[in-house]
Amino acid sequence: MIPLIIARKRDGGELTRAELERIVLGYVRGDVPDYQVAAWLMACYLNGLTDAETLALTEIMAASGETLDLSSIDAPTLDKHSTGGVGDKTSLVLVPLLAAGGVALAKMSGRGLGFTGGTVDKLESIPGYRTELTAQEMMSQVQRIGCCLVGQSASLAPADKLLYALRDATATVESIPLIAASIMSKKLAGGARHILLDVKVGSGAFMETRDRAEALAHALCRIGTGAGRRTQAVLTDMSQPLGYTVGNALEVREAIETLRPDGRAHPRFRALIIHLAAQAFTMCGLEPSIEQGVARAEQLMHSGDALRKFQQMVEAQGGDPRVAENPDLLPRAPIVAEHRAHQSGYVAQIHPRLVALTALQLGAGRQKKEDAIDHAVGIEVLKAVGDPVEAGEPVFRVHARAETQLAQAHNTLQNALQIAPEPVAPIAVVLS
Repeated sequence: MIPLIIARKRDGGELTRAELERIVLGYVRGDVPDYQVAAWLMACYLNGLTDAETLALTEIMAASGETLDLSSIDAPTLDKHSTGGVGDKTSLVLVPLLAAGGVALAKMSGRGLGFTGGTVDKLESIPGYRTELTAQEMMSQVQRIGCCLVGQSASLAPADKLLYALRDATATVESIPLIAASIMSKKLAGGARHILLDVKVGSGAFMETRDRAEALAHALCRIGTGAGRRTQAVLTDMSQPLGYTVGNALEVREAIETLRPDGRAHPRFRALIIHLAAQAFTMCGLEPSIEQGVARAEQLMHSGDALRKFQQMVEAQGGDPRVAENPDLLPRAPIVAEHRAHQSGYVAQIHPRLVALTALQLGAGRQKKEDAIDHAVGIEVLKAVGDPVEAGEPVFRVHARAETQLAQAHNTLQNALQIAPEPVAPIAVVLS
């Protein structure tokens, strides 16, 4: 039976839900060997999946393990997902902001691997913060304070975890239907009725071209709508690092500064937060228009309510709530040094992957799953594309553990910055 399913997909045919269940759930149970699933994945990669196949595959993966039932929560439930990028600490600010505004979020996030950082790694730089909660603990916390921000449950969509590992080993990761099914299986299992998707595009994201990012956004929305969830995607720019910081504790510090009414917020990062919050408030029926959603988000930031919700969330999950008032309680690197511009002009490019590589070299990320992370190290990005710069002016600030790391960081950052003699137009963070 399995060879017939593989052959039908190999020849461009459309598989039924029952056939997809046989191969996917059979693999989870151990009844179907990985070499047959690998052949099926390659057939999917080469011939694509129809919308019906993609939705069925997503729902099968979502139902392969634990699911959350949020129906008892007396508030609009929403899940947010970002496709990831360099310096993307959006969830750290957006989750408490939305919860302060009446949206309930049981947000599960992942760890970093490769050039993108992971929200869980950032949270674990907060002393005592628990990223592993049971489903019951998550529900209790969301009912009590409106949000939780935790690591991905191992029992959530186990079929996705198994298939992703095989896709990684068989060069089938880049298939947009398979990417969309992987993302949305976890969103459906999470139980929220509204799904907001932040699809990154640019050299600091997995989707480097706008065409592929738009294709992924459309695929994600078709799945969500087909599954009966109100779903919306926003395309955002990742051609430069997002915000001022790349590195775990540094990004938590920036998130706190962004939430503070009197804090130093990066204009592009804050603009993204406000836009996503406005979309969420409108989707959930809490505001009638984007303009009023923007006003609600601005008011929650200005009043300090969003920061207080962040503090509540940290305390509820065992973290030290004092970090909201004193970010110096976060881990700090012993060596801080500035990297200066070699000429005057205007910032034409800050290559995000080279900044991410620098952070990896310092120890802020992992290249293998078992690698340890140094939460204190990272990079501050002091300029954005379009900014004027003088020769000798600081453009990066490096937070390092050792002098040898610092020297390597300076070498990598030398190639990350491009300066033009003529003015350069700044890049909008929200593309569509």
